[in-house]
Amino acid sequence: MIIKTKNNTVSKRRQCFWSTFNAWILLIPAVIILYLMIWRPSVMGMVWSLFKMKGYTPAEFAGFTNYTRVLSSSDFAKVMWNTVQYVFWSFVIGFAPPIIIAFILNELMHLRSTLRSIIYIPAILPGITILLLWYFIYSPGETGMLNMILVKMGLEPYQWLNDTRFTILYIVIEMTWAGFANTMFLYYTTIQSIDTTLYEAAIIDGAGTLQRFFNVSLPQISGLIILNIVKQVIDVFQVTQEPMVMTGGGPNGASNSVGYQIYQYGFVMGRTGEALSLGTIVFFVLIIATCFYFYLNKKVEENL
Repeated sequence: MIIKTKNNTVSKRRQCFWSTFNAWILLIPAVIILYLMIWRPSVMGMVWSLFKMKGYTPAEFAGFTNYTRVLSSSDFAKVMWNTVQYVFWSFVIGFAPPIIIAFILNELMHLRSTLRSIIYIPAILPGITILLLWYFIYSPGETGMLNMILVKMGLEPYQWLNDTRFTILYIVIEMTWAGFANTMFLYYTTIQSIDTTLYEAAIIDGAGTLQRFFNVSLPQISGLIILNIVKQVIDVFQVTQEPMVMTGGGPNGASNSVGYQIYQYGFVMGRTGEALSLGTIVFFVLIIATCFYFYLNKKVEENL
């Protein structure tokens, strides 16, 4: 009797496998791409970070020498602090506006479609185009758009991206403008899915616009807000192309980030081992943040 039960179990498992065989076939190309483009390079980078590199070829085992050089370098503390500033300013400037604009769009009765189209324009522009656009907006000469406005007002041109005190702030403004649309529409669609009877009940109780925002909309999208906080930290922590294109990490390293420092180690300074070591450190930091993100995501889904 026991043998028969085992045979039945095996038979059911085989039937289940063959019934999903087509799905497994469709997964094969994706798995191959993931292996070649993500898993294999990531593992090789971790292994090679323990070697002395000649160009992009591992020469001899070096243990944690590359990690020691990275962590003891004066650049490490500076780029980490700069990256923290990127994350900080991204919250100060870019966190609240998408939520507020999404709520305003939801409340509008007219021109909603037009405003949605206008807001989404930055999302369809190529990234390098946006970076060059803002580079010329911030141009320190009188030909820069912002400086043209200052000159018209009788003021002196300002050095904008050359001001070490606020370089990161100005770059984050560009990042917020470029990434605003996608985040805003994520909040907007979530607000749209809120049961309208909640708003109707609030209106009957005499709730105004702000009261509906704080008492209905915010509690309903609080889970998404928490997820976006973690996601924003993960995304901004990897900022690379913005300082690369707009400032070259300057002035005097004031806008250099961890991501751009990895690029400099690997492709400018020829210090491949240190690039791999710093990349591995960032990888594990982001893995922890990502696991925390998925944990929160699961909790949010359970509460829906």
